[in-house]
Amino acid sequence: MKKISILDIYKQNNHLNKLITINGWIRNNRFSKIGISFLTVYDGSSTSTMQVIAKKILCNYFTEIVKLTIGCSVLISGYLKLSKGNLQTYEIHAIHIKVLGWIDNPDIYPMSAKQHSIEYIRSYCHLRPRTNLIGVISRIRNVVFQSLNQFLNKFGYLWVSTPIITSIDTEGSGSMFRVSILDNNNANNQINCIRKKNEFFKKKVFLTVSGQLTLESYACALSKVYSFGPTFRAENSNTKKHLTEFWMLEVEKSFSDINDISVFAEQLLKNSIVDVLNNCMSELLFLQKKVDNTIIHRLNKFLRINFIHVEYTDIIDILLKNKNIFDEDIFWGKDLSSKQEKYLVDNHFKSSVIIRNYPKKLKAFYMRLNDDNNTVAAFDIIIPRVGEIIGGSEREDRIDYLDHRMQEIGLNNKNYDWYKDLRRYGTVPHAGFGLGLERLILFITGINNIREVIPFPRTVGHADF
Repeated sequence: MKKISILDIYKQNNHLNKLITINGWIRNNRFSKIGISFLTVYDGSSTSTMQVIAKKILCNYFTEIVKLTIGCSVLISGYLKLSKGNLQTYEIHAIHIKVLGWIDNPDIYPMSAKQHSIEYIRSYCHLRPRTNLIGVISRIRNVVFQSLNQFLNKFGYLWVSTPIITSIDTEGSGSMFRVSILDNNNANNQINCIRKKNEFFKKKVFLTVSGQLTLESYACALSKVYSFGPTFRAENSNTKKHLTEFWMLEVEKSFSDINDISVFAEQLLKNSIVDVLNNCMSELLFLQKKVDNTIIHRLNKFLRINFIHVEYTDIIDILLKNKNIFDEDIFWGKDLSSKQEKYLVDNHFKSSVIIRNYPKKLKAFYMRLNDDNNTVAAFDIIIPRVGEIIGGSEREDRIDYLDHRMQEIGLNNKNYDWYKDLRRYGTVPHAGFGLGLERLILFITGINNIREVIPFPRTVGHADF
C-alpha cells in the first residue's frame, strides 16, 4: 500500500478509487449521531486538506476516532473517492485509522481552532508552522531558496561556504556580536583573567555580518561564486524590517563591473518571482484572500516593468524638487530614508529602482572609488513595500586605493593583510552584491512584519527557542 502526500494526490491525479495511505494531523473532527465522523486532515505539503470519512464499523471508532481533536497525528488508509461536497475535490473512505499522537490537554492547546493573532502565534514559534499562514510562508520560502540556488548554478556560479565566525568587520560599522567562552558575569575575576590569557581563538572573534570578503578570495580564483547562509547584525533596530539574525545570499564575480552585476541582480530577483508564480499558486491564492488582495497582480507587474537605473546625485535632485513632501533634511551625502525610498518607487518612478554611485562616506571601504574621488561604484536596488533589498558594488581592486580608504575610516591594516593579498597577487576587476532572503520573502508574501518570514526570529530583546 503506497504512502503518499496530499500534494501528490492533487498533482498526480492518478490515485482515484485506489487504496492509499496518508499521514497527517487533524484540523477538524465532525461526527454525527448515526456513527460517521468527518475528519479534516493536513500534512503540510500544500494548502489543501483531505476530508476523511470514518464510519463506526472501524474497530477503534468509539474508543479513539470520536475523541480526536485538532493537532492529533494520524495514519489513515482508505480508498480515494471524488467528494460529493462542494468544499473539496477528493475524500478518503477510511478502512484503517491509527492514532500516532494525542494532544495531552485540548483545552490549553495553543494552536486551537479559534482565530489567533500573528503576535500570539509568534510567541509559539515551535508550534506556529501548524497554522495555515506560516505553512504557506514556509513553502514559499523553500521555493525561493531553491530558485536562487538553481539560477546561480545555471549560470556557472559555485557555492562556497564562508565562515560564520570571523575576526574581521566587513562593513566597518562595529555592530557585531562577540563570540566567547568567557562568563563576563563571573564574580571570580582571577579565573576570568586566566581565561582571557587563553582565549579559544587567541584573538577576538565575532559572528559575521557578511561573508563577502572571504568569498572574494574564491571569486579571484574560481571567477563566479556565491555563499548563502545566516549573518548577524548587532544593530539596536526594532522595526518591522529588521532582524539581528537573517539569511544572506552573496554573489561575487571576477572580470565584472557595476553594469553587468546590477543587471544580473535584477534577473535573479525576477527569476525567483517567476518560480513562485509557477510553483506556489495555491499559496498565493491563500495570501490573496488573507493578506494582500493584489498579490498576484503585484508580482506579475514586478516582472513586466524594467528596473530604472539612476544616479544617486539625480535622486537627491528629485527629492529636493519635492522636499515639501518630506519632514527631513535632504542634501547630497545623506543616506535615503525609508519614506524617501517609498516615494521614489511608488510615486516618482512607479518602478523598482537601481540607484548607483553613492558618496563614498555612505559606503564600505571595499567599494571601488570613482574618478571623481567623491563617489564609489556602488548600487542599491529599491523595490516597493520593502525598500532596499540588494546592495552591491564593484570591489576596489587597486591596493593603494584600498589602503587609503582603510586609513580614512581607521581600520587596522594588519587584520586585512590577507585581503590585500588578493590585490597584490594577480588582481582583477570584480563585483558582487548581497540579497536579504527575508526581505525578498516579505515582498513576495505581502506580510507586514519580517518576524513572520523566518522560522525563529532573533530581534532586539528576543532570542527565544
